[in-house]
Amino acid sequence: MLSAPTVLIVEDNYLLLEMLTRLCEREGMRVLTASSGEAALTTLRDGGEAIDWLLTDILLPGLIDGWAVAAAFRDRHPRRPVIYASTVAQIESRSVPGSLFIRKPFQAREIAEVASAIVASHAKASLAADGGHRVTG
Repeated sequence: MLSAPTVLIVEDNYLLLEMLTRLCEREGMRVLTASSGEAALTTLRDGGEAIDWLLTDILLPGLIDGWAVAAAFRDRHPRRPVIYASTVAQIESRSVPGSLFIRKPFQAREIAEVASAIVASHAKASLAADGGHRVTG
């Protein structure tokens, strides 16, 4: 059976974190969460190999912001997707290559579309890795 892709969502707004978690789970993803940059770095250190993509707020409480979280994620996984979210209208050009910026407030549909595309891409890559044959359990 194809494994579900795993997303790490880093968001300090509890209600938004819950909404994003439910949305990604409905799209068939396994979700890990963190409400600060420090917690996100701990999650990356402890289970980072299993994380397929990152969705991070840029402005986080504490000393570690979303930029630093994304940089740490990309150090481990140079080609995996990073999605930034912020209320800031214009962001600095600190984003990692191949990333996407979504301005808050965003529509749930926007995140659902991104999550759906990542799930489809993950399934396609998993099938290719299995020689094009679906593995069943």
